[in-house]
Amino acid sequence: MSNSTVLSLPLLQASQAQKHVTHNEALRLLDILVQLSVKTADDTAPPPGATDGDRYLVAAGATGDWAGEDTKIALLENGSWQFFTPLEGWRADVTASGEQMRFDGSSWILVSQDLNGIDLVGVNTSADATNRLAVSADATLLTHDGSSHQLKVNKASTGDTGSLLFQNNWSGRAEMGLAGTDDFSIKTSADGSAWNDTVIASTTGDVGIGKAPAAKLDVDGIMRLTPVTVASLPAAATQGAGAIAFVSDASGGAQLAYCDGTAWLKVADGTAV
Repeated sequence: MSNSTVLSLPLLQASQAQKHVTHNEALRLLDILVQLSVKTADDTAPPPGATDGDRYLVAAGATGDWAGEDTKIALLENGSWQFFTPLEGWRADVTASGEQMRFDGSSWILVSQDLNGIDLVGVNTSADATNRLAVSADATLLTHDGSSHQLKVNKASTGDTGSLLFQNNWSGRAEMGLAGTDDFSIKTSADGSAWNDTVIASTTGDVGIGKAPAAKLDVDGIMRLTPVTVASLPAAATQGAGAIAFVSDASGGAQLAYCDGTAWLKVADGTAV
């Protein structure tokens, strides 16, 4: 009897009697080996719960009924084990783990997925169309590969946002980065709706405290407040409580003032500026 080159399927012979026997044996082998799916790939002995039709990849160091059959495909059929020798390049899906194994000619190895260009990555959680990389863990580590390491957040244009957002039960509480401008801002919120800003101007490095601050902290080797005129102060109700300003007067002097939400007041005596 002759056999096929790759799967060694028995071939029908001319004038062969009982051709159905040869044909059925070829179909049986195809049934076993085509679209190969196995229960496990790390067992070294027959699992006690195996039933007819179950297939396994025999791990190295096999014992018992599998002794001496390392790397072979084990099939339980009619209560007895049969073994099939894989060829290099054969692949098997492992139903217990969802992994795919490849036979390299001497052993079964785990097929590594090419992660370049994939749409979603979820680590211990599900990614989605917005959060295409999602990680659920106690910590996430990004470290150097021999020297330095940078974490980059890139936005498309000035009016877009590139920031780090810190949340409490999915509601924003603090955010830092470029929020709709190229100025660096740090802002906080008690409810995820109303935000308090501190802004560092991208063009000058000035630090503004409060919403649309009237006074700025300039960084030029020391920290100082730049005086502004009373006329240039925004309306207190618009400004909001918490802003500060170094307000110049007609005589050329200046004094520190703060906004309580209804008026601008002198820090020195609490009177209106």
